[in-house]
Amino acid sequence: MIISKQTLNQINASRKIETPTTAYFNLPEKVLQFGTGVLLRGLPDYFIDKANKKGVFNGRIVVVKSTDSNGADAFDTQNGLYTHVIRGIDKGVQVDEVVLNASISRVVSAKKDWNAILEVAKNPDLSLIISNTTEVGITLDTADSIHNTPPSSFPGKLLAVLHHRFKTFGNDPSKGLVIVPTELIPNNGDKLASIIVELAHLNKLEFEFLDWLEQHNHFCNSLVDRIVPGKLPADKYKSLVQEIGYDDELAIMSEVYSLWAIQANHPKVAEVLSFSSVDNGVVVAPDIERFRELKLRLLNGSHTFTCGMAHLLGFETVVQAMNNPHFFEFISELMRDEIARSLTVENISLDAALDFADAVLDRYKNPFIEHKWLSITMQYSSKMTMRNVPLILKYVERFNKVPQKMAFGFAAYLSFMQVSLGENGKYQGMRNGKTYEVNDDKSPVLAEAWAAHQGQDLVRAVSSNQNLWGTDLTQIPGWVETVAAFLDKVQSLQFSIQTIREASLV
Repeated sequence: MIISKQTLNQINASRKIETPTTAYFNLPEKVLQFGTGVLLRGLPDYFIDKANKKGVFNGRIVVVKSTDSNGADAFDTQNGLYTHVIRGIDKGVQVDEVVLNASISRVVSAKKDWNAILEVAKNPDLSLIISNTTEVGITLDTADSIHNTPPSSFPGKLLAVLHHRFKTFGNDPSKGLVIVPTELIPNNGDKLASIIVELAHLNKLEFEFLDWLEQHNHFCNSLVDRIVPGKLPADKYKSLVQEIGYDDELAIMSEVYSLWAIQANHPKVAEVLSFSSVDNGVVVAPDIERFRELKLRLLNGSHTFTCGMAHLLGFETVVQAMNNPHFFEFISELMRDEIARSLTVENISLDAALDFADAVLDRYKNPFIEHKWLSITMQYSSKMTMRNVPLILKYVERFNKVPQKMAFGFAAYLSFMQVSLGENGKYQGMRNGKTYEVNDDKSPVLAEAWAAHQGQDLVRAVSSNQNLWGTDLTQIPGWVETVAAFLDKVQSLQFSIQTIREASLV
């Protein structure tokens, strides 16, 4: 049986699944969403569905898709319904939930039915626009026209919708919209707003529209954080179907942790985002920088400090490493004793940082997500510069000493980046007789350094390269000596998880 509005009453599941009531399907369409991706379905759409089931938001989503599939579309066949499996660790307790999400009213193709999307703009109930068009989506195409059917870029499509709404309702302040992009770029709302205004000028749109656009529409910066791998592996999907009693081509899986931080202080935004009241994972605040800092340093930063080390130790996935007590101890102490005390945003309390660190550790221990360390090493050098060098400098400034675990992580980075150009034209490293491919545009710099130096000279040559780090790390007293000593340990043939524990407990 395929899940759909017509087959809801036939579900015979071995576990409890909260199904939408008949009244749910009659809720007005309040949201226009650009993107059908799993992140949107696993985070914003999850929050909206949860609120609808509690009688809070009471609105459904019209989704705009930019690609067209052959044959019957699963969203049409299933009336927008999809199963969301939530699995992971929360405060040390394993979670395994199944949610049947009914938040999507319909999916419309921008290529095939652009006029239907413009009709949504005329809907008086519309109040919110969400997007996730990848980072490339929020860019200015100076040649784009809102009169194309459809406009070629996402900003062009959004501007066309806003302009059509203005033509329908005039400059009515109450018909302005809240626009929340979720693309993973800093200040995504501000950037999108500036592109929309510039594109409006390039399209020579009327002054009255520009005034309404800037005065009565609210572009909000936002930060999203939830791992949503997407479809379940074939064997796990087969087991799921046996449990839930139906087939679902759109089924997705996510971790338990969820965060959608939205920057806003206008009362209309809080009113529109009423679903924020039903889940602590939605945060509407005047400043969301502290959430960005926590994620960037404790989640992304700890990954970057440990990914090379974990790979060299032979761990393939994050959860595999976390199941080793010595590695778990190392990364826990790295996060709690060094990173949490080095955060650069002053309004983050130590308790808040430690709580976030504990949540991250739970996420790392999730047995249902296979996150490979080698994938995390992609653009290793740039990630080290952006995420971790500021932490190293802040720790030294505050405590006047070298952070031992950060230094060990940097030494492991150097060892991982002992690379040479392979026959396939790509840079490769080697550990225990096996080669691994390195995807890092700074590989030539590291290869040259390794070819010319060793020991403290190598550490000094790389650490002093301001083109890599934007600073000279050798100016930190004791940095070169400490990293070089750890590098000797990592380079040793006896390097093991026990070595990490012994070498870093200083």
